[in-house]
Amino acid sequence: MKQLLILSISLVFALPAQAQQIYAEAGTTISSFHYKNSQGEPLDNLLSKPNTYFGMGYRDVLNNRQTLYLSIGATYNGYGAIGSDRILDNYFEYDVTYIGLVAGLDFRLFRLRDFSFYLKGSVSMEFLLRGTQTINNQVFNLVGEDQFNQNVFFGRASVGMQHPISDNTLFFANYTYGKTVLIGQGNATGEEELKLATHQFGIGIIISLPMCNCRY
Repeated sequence: MKQLLILSISLVFALPAQAQQIYAEAGTTISSFHYKNSQGEPLDNLLSKPNTYFGMGYRDVLNNRQTLYLSIGATYNGYGAIGSDRILDNYFEYDVTYIGLVAGLDFRLFRLRDFSFYLKGSVSMEFLLRGTQTINNQVFNLVGEDQFNQNVFFGRASVGMQHPISDNTLFFANYTYGKTVLIGQGNATGEEELKLATHQFGIGIIISLPMCNCRY
């Protein structure tokens, strides 16, 4: 699986030679962990922990009006949570990093002078790169643990704006909400399950390649 993912990401970065635009973005992720143990009991007192994300890829225009774009890229996402158990007097912390592939469609809603406002929907497949769980002073490696080591499928929706900063470069900023399909689905762990919900705030640039007949 890791070899397949690495190969897929390599292909993504080989595609810009046929693309009209390339993009790069980075920002902050605020994630919420929703966990149930094998008895179906939720783990309370989990608080969000800010982390970072990065993304790169390419975009192609899909219509003559240049209002609809397809994007394909690779992502690097960090997710985290902290919490405590009042009964057992435990402190715990999760810190996980996933890499993956993402495909999306963004649609320009309207323009206001040089600003363009858009909506975007995307789906991604992500794979655990590294992860730790800290309980009090003990640190546990999460790589190989069933409830964390599955493929993660995200659905995301974004709103944002773009503004040209040169003849061939756009600056953009966006807000993205995302939610996973069940991470632990298919494991022989009773009702144990983990879901993630994320809020992402990011900025980035879009660069038009020489073959792009793009209108800003």
